Amino acid sequence: MRRLELDYNKLLCLVGEMGYRLMESGAEIYRVEESIRRLLLAYGVKQGEVFAIPNCIIISLTSPEGQPLTQIRRMPAHGTDIYLLERYNGLCRTLCRQAPPFDQALEQMEAIRREHRVYPVAIRMLAYFLGCGMYALFYGGSAMDGVCGGVCGMVIGLCLDLTSRLGANLFFKTVAGGTVSALTAVLLTALGIGHNQDLIIIGGLMALVPGIAITNAMRDIMAGDMVAGISKGAEALLIGAAIALGTALALGLAGLFMGG
Repeated sequence: MRRLELDYNKLLCLVGEMGYRLMESGAEIYRVEESIRRLLLAYGVKQGEVFAIPNCIIISLTSPEGQPLTQIRRMPAHGTDIYLLERYNGLCRTLCRQAPPFDQALEQMEAIRREHRVYPVAIRMLAYFLGCGMYALFYGGSAMDGVCGGVCGMVIGLCLDLTSRLGANLFFKTVAGGTVSALTAVLLTALGIGHNQDLIIIGGLMALVPGIAITNAMRDIMAGDMVAGISKGAEALLIGAAIALGTALALGLAGLFMGG
């Protein structure tokens, strides 16, 4: 593809869409910016700039005629999907090597989205059960504590799924998840099924701990992306506060209605 034949508006749409999908999948800021820069270079654009923060991507380039072109993409709240992140990252490398026509490149991106496998609710709940149950055992709980921790994890999963469908924000979803999980732990302990209420609660709450957000925040800060790193660090602290608030609310209600 010769440079003079490029449609720079379509190129902006292509690189903007790739950056958007990478960030939507949970990619680090440096990965998003580097991927867009490499795509621009692959299509022959040497005067291109990109600036990304967790909720916005700004891409700017200059055409051979000296006309500046800019695109801004607003990022909504999103999570992390390792499958999509790996596929889009691999596709980006392929596009950088081959630089196919824009329509073909966009079709390959759409194919990844069409092929994306979403696990049914039963499989997701099983994952919550096993993950949280193992954490309860890891922290020293008994076998029944592990089972109760798994049940609390399933309750969190169902709560997050319900609140997501209702359009709740991340803070409210985390508070709700922590509340219902701790209440479930208190109930299971009161019924004599679980033995260590604190270990059951901790095991269940591990499903809400923002481990990826903390890791990405530190990586962004070390990479020099201070705005993105501080933003993600603040998000992680907010989630931690929501977990504490939800758990305290549940324990307070349990003490009020159960006398302890």
